[in-house]
Amino acid sequence: MLGALVAFLAFMSLAQAQAPPPIDIRIALITRQPPPPPLYEFDPVPEDEGIAGARLAVRDNNTTGQFTGHRYALEEETVEEGQDAVAAARSLVGRGVGFLAVNLPADELLAIADALKGENVVLFNVSATDDRLRGADCRPNIFHMAPSRAMLTDALAQFLAFKRWRRLFLVVGPQPGDKLYAEAVRRSARKFGLSIAAEKPWEFGPLARAKADSPTTAGALTITQNLDYDIAIVADEAGDFGDYLTFRTWDPRLVVGTQGLVATTWHPTFEVWGAAQAQTRFRRTANRPMRPLDYQVWMAVRTVGEAVTQTKATDPGTVRQFMRGAEFGLPAYKGGSLSFRPWDQQLRQPLLVVQPRFLVSVAPEQGYLHQRTPLDTLGFDQPETACKLQ
Repeated sequence: MLGALVAFLAFMSLAQAQAPPPIDIRIALITRQPPPPPLYEFDPVPEDEGIAGARLAVRDNNTTGQFTGHRYALEEETVEEGQDAVAAARSLVGRGVGFLAVNLPADELLAIADALKGENVVLFNVSATDDRLRGADCRPNIFHMAPSRAMLTDALAQFLAFKRWRRLFLVVGPQPGDKLYAEAVRRSARKFGLSIAAEKPWEFGPLARAKADSPTTAGALTITQNLDYDIAIVADEAGDFGDYLTFRTWDPRLVVGTQGLVATTWHPTFEVWGAAQAQTRFRRTANRPMRPLDYQVWMAVRTVGEAVTQTKATDPGTVRQFMRGAEFGLPAYKGGSLSFRPWDQQLRQPLLVVQPRFLVSVAPEQGYLHQRTPLDTLGFDQPETACKLQ
C-alpha cells in the first residue's frame, strides 16, 4: 500500500514537472483614495472595500486555473488625490494588464475608456450607476457590473406596484446625483403605473449626517404635512437626509429609495442560491461582511475567469467577444447564470430589495415577464436604448 502511494506521488511530481508553465492573466483594480473619514462615523467604509472582493475572486479563479493552466494575478492601483487616473490606466496596460476593473466616477471612467480606445483591453465599470454610461455615452470597451440607476429604481417600482402602493411622495436632495436618481424614479413610476402624488426638494441641510434631534424634527414634519401619498421615496445618494426622514413623517408612511427600503446587488442577509457560502468565505478572508461594491468587483474578476475557462483563450479581444455572446454565463449566487445585454453591455442580474437588517424581496417580481428574460424588465430595454456601440 505504501509503495503504491509513493509511486502515485512520484507520478504526480513527474506530471507536474513535464506540464507547461501556467499562462499568466493579469487583472487590475483602479480606485481612488477616499477622503479621510470624520472623527466618528457610525458605519465607516472599509479601507479595503472593493479590493477584498477582487482578492477573493482571484483566489476563486486560481482554484480553477490550476487545472486549466491559467494563473491569475491582481494589481491594486489606488489613485491619490490630484493623480491622473488615465495615466495610471495607461501605465497598467503598458505593463501587460488586459483587464481593468474601474471604481471611479462616470467622467473618469469615460476618460479612461476613450484614452484606451483601440487598445486590446477590457474595462469593467464596478461602481458608476449613471444611466448615460449605458445610453448616449456608452463605450464598446466598457462592461457594466454595477446596476444602472434605472435598474435600481425599476426594482423598487416593481415591488411597490406588486404591493399596490402606487402614490409616491418624491423628496429630492440638492446633489447632482440626487437629481439623476429622481429622474430615474419618475421614469420607473411611468413604466410600472405608479404616480408621483407630490414632489419637493429637501432644503433642511444634512440632518442625517448632523444626527440632528428634536429641535429640527419639525423640518421633516413640515415637508410631509398635508400630503396624500402611500410611500415617501427619497433621492439622497450622499446620505444627507434620507435616514433622518424615516419615522419623522407627519403620517405613518414607509420610506424607500436611497435609504429605508433600498435596491442593491448584495446584502449580508442574502443567503439563498448558495450565497451563504459566499458570505462565509468572504467573512473568513476579509473579517467583515461583503458589501455591494465587493460583490460587483468580485463579479468583474470572476467574469474574466469564467470567460477564459469557457473559451480557453486569454486574449482580451477574444474574451470580450465571447462575453457579449449568448453562450457566456456567470454563476454569481443569483439563482442562475448571468449574462450581458448586447445592446449596452450591462450585466443582467436580479436585484435585492432590502431594509437595513433583512431581505424583503428580489426583483424582478413575480408576474413581470419579458420575451427574452424577466431580468430585462429592469433598466433600459433594447427598443429604449440610446447606446450605439461601434
